[in-house]
Amino acid sequence: MWVKILSYLLEPLIRIGHLEIEFPRGEVRTFGQASDSKVKVTINDFKTLRNLVLNPDPALGEAYMDKSIVIEDDNLYGLLSLLAKNISNQPDSLMSKFLAFKSKLMFWFQKSNLPSRSKRNVEHHYDLSPELYKLFLDVDQQYSCAFFQKEDDSLEQAQINKKQHIAKKLLLKPGMTVLDIGCGWGGLSLSLAKHYDVNVLGITLSEEQRLIAEARAIREGLQDKVNFKILDYRTDCGTFDRIVSVGMFEHVGTRNYIDYFEAIRNKLKENGIALIHTIGRMCPPGNNSPWLEKYIFPGGYTPALSEMVASVEQNYLCITDIEVWRLHYAKTLRHWHSRFAENEEQIREIYDDRFCRMWRYYLTACEISFRHYQHVVFQVQITKEQEAVPLTRNYLYES
Repeated sequence: MWVKILSYLLEPLIRIGHLEIEFPRGEVRTFGQASDSKVKVTINDFKTLRNLVLNPDPALGEAYMDKSIVIEDDNLYGLLSLLAKNISNQPDSLMSKFLAFKSKLMFWFQKSNLPSRSKRNVEHHYDLSPELYKLFLDVDQQYSCAFFQKEDDSLEQAQINKKQHIAKKLLLKPGMTVLDIGCGWGGLSLSLAKHYDVNVLGITLSEEQRLIAEARAIREGLQDKVNFKILDYRTDCGTFDRIVSVGMFEHVGTRNYIDYFEAIRNKLKENGIALIHTIGRMCPPGNNSPWLEKYIFPGGYTPALSEMVASVEQNYLCITDIEVWRLHYAKTLRHWHSRFAENEEQIREIYDDRFCRMWRYYLTACEISFRHYQHVVFQVQITKEQEAVPLTRNYLYES
């Protein structure tokens, strides 16, 4: 029965590429164009087959982690790319409608992130072994989208580009105060203090990140310019000339958007500038991958621009610039995946093989999302006063 149902869903869907599936009793069925490059998958047991029919996401990721499906030549990228191309190009197919229905259903149960839950969610991902992140990030440990100004930019150069671009949008002047919400391991905070002579408060909910950031500040002689604290963004910590938040808004929770931008408004001086850098979606509000929610980013959500803008407007803030980075994160994730693969033996010694397969699936699936599922990065510049920034964007491209 489950073989017939899965075949019924896949036959009208697979129009691009060639998918071959070997089912638990040895039956082989093919889908798509036989002349195209083939992706072959073996499903090892009927429990996995049933789960793939009833709940494709997270079942596919779990099956890959547990080796209950085997992809020939471990061509995970090929399989996810094939599925993504067909689903995104055929929104009216039965499988696409089924996935869209489950996404909308999950969206209505989206949880808000209370302060206690936010801290647990952060600890789940960001308090992993510091050695893990050193083995696949750039030297500054920027765990967010890089900015590739040239096709051949290295990951290190692209992350430098990103920090410089953010600094230009903040229009920094010596002596200004800056709040870095979700400061990570401190790279951006330290860079702004070092190169622009500003005073930075970096806040995070990860104890591991705070400890590493503090050690870096001392090592670079910036402990008098940069301070790192364990603080929730809702906590009163004063007012600032500039506020920056990179890769943190995804963890706020949809029901907290108005409160988030209220906090931005309360913490921003009258002529101040804030910049929110976040993963986003170029489609209506939906739901994140249940697999990603369960295993990688509990409480995470990719916002639509309409959701962000509505909450900014309700706090009577001015949006003075919006920039959309399209394929930059796909390129960033490709670099991370390559470095992860190069260092996988060391990572396996820290954790285990299942963890490595989980992270390979995470990095690959996310790259596919940015290439085929309308995921992008938004940089939204916000002020209280229209005249807080120049009339044109020329200042962003001056040397």
